[in-house]
Amino acid sequence: MSILQEILAFLGGVATPDAWLDEALRQQEILLLDHRNLEYKAAQTALSLMGRYLTKTELTARMSRLAREELVHFEQVSKIIRGRGIEVRHVSASRYAAGLRALLRGGEVERLVDVLVVGAFIEARSCERFAALVPRLDAELAKFYAGLLESEGRHYRGYLKLAYLYGDAADVDTRIEVVRAVERELITTPDEQFRFHSGVPIENSREAAI
Repeated sequence: MSILQEILAFLGGVATPDAWLDEALRQQEILLLDHRNLEYKAAQTALSLMGRYLTKTELTARMSRLAREELVHFEQVSKIIRGRGIEVRHVSASRYAAGLRALLRGGEVERLVDVLVVGAFIEARSCERFAALVPRLDAELAKFYAGLLESEGRHYRGYLKLAYLYGDAADVDTRIEVVRAVERELITTPDEQFRFHSGVPIENSREAAI
């Protein structure tokens, strides 16, 4: 099984809707600007986890590497944005991450498991969307996104491995099912806002672009 097949299975077989892919081609500026924000947030999340769990050496080693890679991606997408003459401006966050993080439980161990499972889903969906976009993009963007597939797939696996390392396997399995159901809804239902992780675009998604 390839990494993309593994990821699609993890996502419950829910591929990115064609309507989202079509909208991504129409709104490439927003796609790139939001992607830039997401790379920064991914690095920030990794550093935050390191700070909170400094005694968990497997976690800190993986998150240190992940943070460095995400910052490199941030620099790469920033360079593409500059090269295309796109104005760097504020782009509000999508409902996606907030919708998933609303599932986080309160207990220390339970919260860590949930953060790691949610992280795995975010990385998995990012990888799936990069792969879906590659055949539709211009040569520069296609090469860039294709180059991200390996690292995003590794990040997904890393988050999942840590969840099983620090949590009870049965609980992790249960939480994967819970998060998967919410993730499916966020990806497949209408969304007024177009973002990298948004749902199915509706008519006024362009007006809600910023």
